[in-house]
This record gives sequence, C-alpha cells and structure tokens, in this order.
Amino acid sequence: MELTQKAILVGVNFNQQQDFAYSMEELANLAAACEVEVVARLTQNLNRVNPSHYIGTGKIQDVLALIEQYEANVVIFNDELSPSQIRNLEADLECKVIDRTILILDIFAERAKTKEAQLQVEVAQLQYMLPRLIGLRESLGRQSGGVGTTNRGLGETKLELDRRKIEERISALNKELETLVAQRQTQRWQRKKKGIPVVSLVGYTNAGKSTIMNAMVSLSNPSADHKRVFEKDMLFATLDTSIRNISLPDNKSFLLTDTVGFVSKLPHHLVKAFRSTLEEAAEANLLIHVVDYSNPHYEQLIQITKDTLKEIGIEDVPTIYAYNKADLMEIEIPRAEADRVYLSARNSVGIQELIGLIRDHIFDNYIQCQMLIPYDQGSLISYFNENAHVLATDYEPNGTKLTLECKTVDLDKYQKYVIQQ
Repeated sequence: MELTQKAILVGVNFNQQQDFAYSMEELANLAAACEVEVVARLTQNLNRVNPSHYIGTGKIQDVLALIEQYEANVVIFNDELSPSQIRNLEADLECKVIDRTILILDIFAERAKTKEAQLQVEVAQLQYMLPRLIGLRESLGRQSGGVGTTNRGLGETKLELDRRKIEERISALNKELETLVAQRQTQRWQRKKKGIPVVSLVGYTNAGKSTIMNAMVSLSNPSADHKRVFEKDMLFATLDTSIRNISLPDNKSFLLTDTVGFVSKLPHHLVKAFRSTLEEAAEANLLIHVVDYSNPHYEQLIQITKDTLKEIGIEDVPTIYAYNKADLMEIEIPRAEADRVYLSARNSVGIQELIGLIRDHIFDNYIQCQMLIPYDQGSLISYFNENAHVLATDYEPNGTKLTLECKTVDLDKYQKYVIQQ
C-alpha cells in the first residue's frame, strides 16, 4: 500500500517532561503503523496547554510553513485535543488535524480480529467522536425547542440525529459486549473450579509477549503449531486475548493468557472498553511482566505498564519480570534471579528458566501424599497418572498404593483413599 498521507508531528513538552523525546518517537511509530509518512516534526516547551489551539498561536505560522514546504496533508498532535482545539486548528491550518488518541484507535480498529475486540474498539471510537460532533456542522443552525416539548422534531438538526444514532449504537454494542463478558466470566469460573492456575502476560506493546507465549507452547508441545499465536515486530500486533494450556513433564499444567500491550497515554476510552479483556490479568494467579530489555527507555516503559495496570485495578497480583531481547545486550543469558529472568524468546533461550520461576510461584497448592486405591477404581489410577505427579506405584493386597504430588482440590475430593499425608 502506497503512503499517501504526509504528516507533520507536533508535540508540547509541558514542564520539562522526562519522557517527552521518547513519546514523540513513539508518535512517529504510531503514525508509521497507520501507513502515514512523517515528513517533519515541531515541538514547543510550555508550562500549560493553550486552551484554544494546544500550541502557542505563534507556532501556528511555523506549522503552516512546514505544511507548505513538505506538501503535508495531515498534522498529528502528541496529546488528546479537545473538540474546540481541533476545530480552531483545522480552521487556521486548513488541513486535517488528528491527535494521538485517534491514531491509536485507528491502529486498534485495523488490528482487531475477534468479535469482542472489534466491538470494544468501536465503542471506544464512538465515545471519542461523541463530544467532537459539536460545532462540526455550524451551518446546520441551532436546535429550537427544549427537551419534552412537542415541537422538538421541527428544529432538530442533523447533528442531534447523529448524536442520537451514536448513543444508540454505543448502547447496542455495550449490550453485545455484556453477553461476551458474561461468557468470559463463566469460563473463568469453570477454570477456577478445576483448580488450574492462570498466568497472564502483560507489558508494553511490542515487548515480545506473543513470542514468549509461542516459545512456551512449542516447549510444552513441539507438534502444536496450530496453537501458536500471531506475532510480529510491530505495535499492537495482539489485541485479542489468547489462552493456551501449558503442560509440564510432571503432569502439572497452567493456562497462559496473552493480553493487549500498553503504550504511553493509552486513551482512557480504550482502557475502559478493553477492561473486560484486561480482567483476565486481574484474576490471574501470576503476572509475567514482559520487558523489552534492549529498549534504552525500558525502565520508563515498566512504569507505564505498572500505572496502566493500577488504573484498571490490578495491583496485588504476584509478578515476575521477563527481560526479553536480552540477547541484544552485552550480558550472558539465560539468567534467573529472584523474581526476574533475562532471556531471548525469539531464540528460545531462557524459556526453561522462566517456566522454573512460574513453577515456584504457582504450584504451592500441590501436596505430597500416599493413597491406597481399591482395584475396582482403575479409572482413578488413570486420572492420577494424567493429572498428578505419580512418584511411585506399589501393588498391595487391598489395592494400588500411589505416592504422588497432587492438587489440594484432588486431595480433598479423594480424602477417603489417603493413607499418609
């Protein structure tokens, strides 16, 4: 696809923000993800936002000069603009003006594949548009008649019709989402009932969460190519929550979930719309915070992820850190220590060490015991061979004696067969 849009990026550094340079770099990456060619950048230091134009009015002339010089047809601002700011800027610049929020929403709309993700993105887009309808069609005139009056329809403008259509659409989409959320909650409840631990991958976009998931799937089942998830070196490659069962050699298993990646200034409409998907992480037994260790700003990105998790109410879930892409740094890998592991998911180096850390955190509900299973309960022997770690099997006059490690739920369920604990 040819690049037809040429953009000027505009950013304001309010009160000397430390991460300003990186957020402008990221804005360029977001534009590239939307097939937009960045031809120039303009920045300004300010203490506060200019309420009418976001940038100082003197800078408008500089932007106009850049538009003319590079034949640009869109100006992209690094923060969310108010409806009046967009209106004033478009009037003065005589070209399309968009902000960081709409850029991210466009990428999400492009990448969403499942029904749930598509509904979530559409809700976020419509909620963003709603306040921005005002003033877009000034020529349509003002509405006459107040709420509840009989002549309301006579003075109703196209703008109000659009507003009502959008509100109705948001309401319909939310109803559809509620059904999907209820299904997801039922599935979570069933998993919890079975006592299968859930591990959730979280982190900044493009840190390598999907690559880690695929490396674990391959290690767990080398022939399970069909269970691999989409991975690509680009922003927001994954929007749809994937869940995979990771089986370990000692018959222990856990569910691994992959969540949408985060980004600085993630639009609040989007966080709200994706809340139900992100709740997978809220109910996990363990989080794996995936970090792109090769990114010079990785500490900043860790903090953004932590802040976003806090915003959606995820604060007290035990967390281990996977410092991915460590092969690009001058350190020896794999390396595991306390709650972190340095690895290269693409090269499958350090995945065993990561699984070792996961194992230490989530399998504390396994208990070693001995059971004497009557010979007429052969199916139970098969069950434990598949769902527990059988350490020894002895045949005695009254039945089969198993020395095993099993889940506490199974221990409680089959307590009558336990002879030693």
